[in-house]
Amino acid sequence: MIAVSRRPHSKPSRVFRPRWLAWLTGCCLLFAALQFSSAAVIHAKAWLAPILIERAWHATLAGHHPVAPWPWADTWPVAQLKVPDLGISRLILSGSHGHALAFGPGHALESAPLGGAGLAVIAGHRDTHFAFLDRLLPGMSVLLAMPDGRQLEYRVIERRVVDVRQEPGPRWHTSDALLLVTCFPFDAITARGPLRYLVEAEPVDHVPLSMGHFAELSHSANLDDQRPLF
Repeated sequence: MIAVSRRPHSKPSRVFRPRWLAWLTGCCLLFAALQFSSAAVIHAKAWLAPILIERAWHATLAGHHPVAPWPWADTWPVAQLKVPDLGISRLILSGSHGHALAFGPGHALESAPLGGAGLAVIAGHRDTHFAFLDRLLPGMSVLLAMPDGRQLEYRVIERRVVDVRQEPGPRWHTSDALLLVTCFPFDAITARGPLRYLVEAEPVDHVPLSMGHFAELSHSANLDDQRPLF
């Protein structure tokens, strides 16, 4: 009989990794988790903010005074803009600073009051809330619903592109008008270029909002940001 030698069962060998590699792997996983959570928070804010702003607008209409969409907000809805021909509806926020424009078009506070005498300016981002401006044609109606229940009608009369290096701001004038402003071109890869796309509309038979009423609304909202539009 031939004796068969028995070899001990071999155990799987352990793979030893340097501590620095394990530390690096852990850091990468933590960074990925943070990025994922940060993206989730951004998407959650983008989903929730319009709901809160719309609720604030309905509360504003009910009480006829500005209502902030959340306690720490530095902006609030002041009007609702509609373009019936395009099926567009946008809530207009107070101020044209970056925080306001992140959530919707903003009324430039250095311009005339909405519905008042003079040129009132509303600014918005070309790739989100004001992406429709290139489809807004002369002759189309633009409606503004105001907190006091009035609905003001404007008619588009002009569209033009300006270079802010030569024309640093809108042509302020005393005639009543509404100016919608966004960056140009609409398909630009990089933001903050020097060109602006302007749509001017004139009022259609409505009584301007009194300066006293506008001052009362602004005072109750405790507004102090007067940064320029451009």
